[in-house]
Amino acid sequence: MEFAKFTGKTLDEALAAACNAKGCTKEELHYEVTEEKSGFLGIGKTIEIEAYCPKDIEDFIKSYIQTYFDNAELDGIVEIENDHGFYRITVNTKNNAIMIGKAGKSLQAFNRLVKAAVSAAFKKRIGLLIDVNGYKEERYEKICKMAVRIAKDVRRTKVDAVLDPMPADERKAIHNALAGMNDISTKSEGEGEGRRLHILYTPGKDEE
Repeated sequence: MEFAKFTGKTLDEALAAACNAKGCTKEELHYEVTEEKSGFLGIGKTIEIEAYCPKDIEDFIKSYIQTYFDNAELDGIVEIENDHGFYRITVNTKNNAIMIGKAGKSLQAFNRLVKAAVSAAFKKRIGLLIDVNGYKEERYEKICKMAVRIAKDVRRTKVDAVLDPMPADERKAIHNALAGMNDISTKSEGEGEGRRLHILYTPGKDEE
């Protein structure tokens, strides 16, 4: 992906041009100086930068997902919320069964695909989460209820439990759901797709 280029006699001038064109503040701008010409005796000095802002990331994500839909002949409307640099993406589609897949496996793979594409395009790790037709919210509610039941059993039997592998966002949802339970703590172990959440009997841990 090619970033927009802006020039000025000084860096501040080039940054101001980028901010004006993109409608963002200097703090929101990500840039790299690509060329600096000193000119003759200081006359004609110019600085060139490549720059992008959060709106560019949103536009890329929307375009990437829309292209995927077009190529797969699927329908879909994409909405994006920038949550302090973490992009929450909602996709509304009639093809939700295809997008989600069994136990959400297709959706997990699609999340990885889009995250890898946008991170490569902007040369930095960009966090995002794609939800299809509210599947994730329903999934969080279901697995959290299950985890609370298991945690109560752990507290009663004093025997730790290990859950099935699940993606990071689901582990985090369970961790938050159990954070306030007496004598219960959680930790993740394992690598990649095999990473699991452990529910541990932790005597003396008070409610938060």
